[in-house]
Amino acid sequence: MSHPFRDAARLLWEHRQAGTALDALPAPLRPHDADQGHAIQAELPTVAGQAVVGWKIAATSAAGQAHIGVPGPLPGRILAGFVRPPGEPVSLLGNRMRVAEPEFAFRFGQDLPPRAAPRTTAEVMAAVATLHPAFELPDSRYADFVHAGQAQLLADDACCGVFVFGPAAPEGWRGLDLAVHRVHATVFAADGQPRYQREGEGRAALGDPRLALTWMVNELSARGISLYAGQTVSTGTCMVPLEVAPGDRVEADYGALGRMALTLMA
Repeated sequence: MSHPFRDAARLLWEHRQAGTALDALPAPLRPHDADQGHAIQAELPTVAGQAVVGWKIAATSAAGQAHIGVPGPLPGRILAGFVRPPGEPVSLLGNRMRVAEPEFAFRFGQDLPPRAAPRTTAEVMAAVATLHPAFELPDSRYADFVHAGQAQLLADDACCGVFVFGPAAPEGWRGLDLAVHRVHATVFAADGQPRYQREGEGRAALGDPRLALTWMVNELSARGISLYAGQTVSTGTCMVPLEVAPGDRVEADYGALGRMALTLMA
């Protein structure tokens, strides 16, 4: 029996594996609303045969939402195969977005099952074990992802790409005001010369990475989805995404929270 949500997820997965793009999902498989987009995304772990090791939030700023034409942030699943170890060069082959995004990521130490009442930020943070600097290299299976629309972007896992999670931040991070915590990034060319620098703050992610995390927990809870101990939620870019090319090296300085470096190849 045909399973249109799974068929759509399989088609998107095949394009992800091949590094190819499509204009849009075929009409019989195309989601008509956000709920159908979520339903397609939910089939991704099955068609990929991979575990969900965390979640990402796309479009956490008004500018990001306007850029891809969505009314609010979008959740996406991070599968095991999307994560690269720190220090390992990451390929841009097949990636059309060509940006790196420094992010704040939180790893849970406790399960958070769905419940009727929304959780407060204090409740969510009490379940967090560690904070990690992170990079995402987002990507899309759509040739024109800017105009694909909310439903198709959700189906395509909210532009989830490759993630690199840095070491856990030192103890004491809970005492910092993450909304105003600054991150300084430098993009170096292959010859080691700096190409440009950029700065951002935690407030770029829905006003505060902790608020973004709380939004994600409650969004998933409302959809009957649990978060589990060991899973990591990356809360969206804390600055205007960094334009990158093969051969570049990206460094992000999170101050007291640590540093991240990412080498890109073709």
